[in-house]
Amino acid sequence: MNKRSSKKKLRDAGQGYLFMSPTLFVLALFIIGPILYAIFLSFNKVQLLGGTSFEFVAFENFSRIMEDNRALIALKNTAKYVLIVVPCQTALALILAATLNAGLKGEKFFRIVYFLPTLTSSAVLTLIFMWMYNKEGLINNLLEMIGLPGYNFLGDPDIALNAIMLMNIWATAPYFMVIYLAALQDIPDSLYEAAELDGANALQKFFYVTVPFLRPVTSFVVIMGLIGTFQLFDQSYIFSGGSGGPNNSTLTVVLLIYQYAFKSLGTMGYAAALAFALAIIILAATLIQRKFSKEESLY
Repeated sequence: MNKRSSKKKLRDAGQGYLFMSPTLFVLALFIIGPILYAIFLSFNKVQLLGGTSFEFVAFENFSRIMEDNRALIALKNTAKYVLIVVPCQTALALILAATLNAGLKGEKFFRIVYFLPTLTSSAVLTLIFMWMYNKEGLINNLLEMIGLPGYNFLGDPDIALNAIMLMNIWATAPYFMVIYLAALQDIPDSLYEAAELDGANALQKFFYVTVPFLRPVTSFVVIMGLIGTFQLFDQSYIFSGGSGGPNNSTLTVVLLIYQYAFKSLGTMGYAAALAFALAIIILAATLIQRKFSKEESLY
C-alpha cells in the first residue's frame, strides 16, 4: 500500500508539474533567467561591441558605486522623491476615498473624474505637464493673469524634481484611492455608531476608527508606493530629454542605469551592479515597512 500510494503521489505530482510547465517555462525565460543573468553581469566587465566578452571583476562594480558622484546624486534624488511622494500620495488617496465614501452628491461623477489621471498614459501625462510647466505654459499664464511673475519650472535645478513629484502625486493617488474606497466600504457601521455614542465627532471617528481599521491596507499602499517610486524613470527621462538635468536635479537611479547600460561603452556590468543594488534597497525598504506594519497590528 505504501509503494502504491507513493507511486500515485509521484504520478499526481508529475501531472501537476506537466500542466504547470508552460507557466514555469515563461517564468524561467522572462523573469528568473534575466534576474540571474543580470546578477552574473554585475560581477563582470562586459564588452558588447566588437565581439562579446566577459571579464570577472568580483565586487569592483559595486565598490565603484560609492566613488561615482552621479550615482550618489541619483540615489539622493531618488530617496528625496520616495520620502516625499509616498506619504503625500498615500494621504491624498485616503482623503479622496473618504470624501467619496461620505455619500456626497455626484459621487459617481467625482469617482470617474478622480480616476482619470490613472487611465492616462504616463508619457502623455508627462508631456501635458511639460506644456503646463513651460515658460509660456498654462501655469505661467495664470500667474501673469493675477499679476505674479512667471517661473522656469523645467530649467531651475531647485524646482525641477519637485515639479515631477507634484505630477506623480496627482497621477498615482487615484489608483490607491480605489483600494482605500473598497476597504472603507468593509468597515462595519457598528464601529461608527459606538463612536457616536461615546460622543466622537466626524474628525475623531476618522482618526480613531477609520485610520486604525485601514492599517493593513495602508501598509499595502505604502509598499506598492515604495516599489513604484524607487523605479521612477519615464517622467524623469521625458522631462530632461534623457540627461537627468538640469544639473542632474532629475537624475534617478533607474535613469542612470539606462544611461550606463545603453549610452556608455563597456559599462553594462556596472549598470547591472547598480540595478542589483537598487533591488536590494527596494527589498530592504519593503521588509522594514512590513516589520513596522506587523508591530502596529500587534499593538
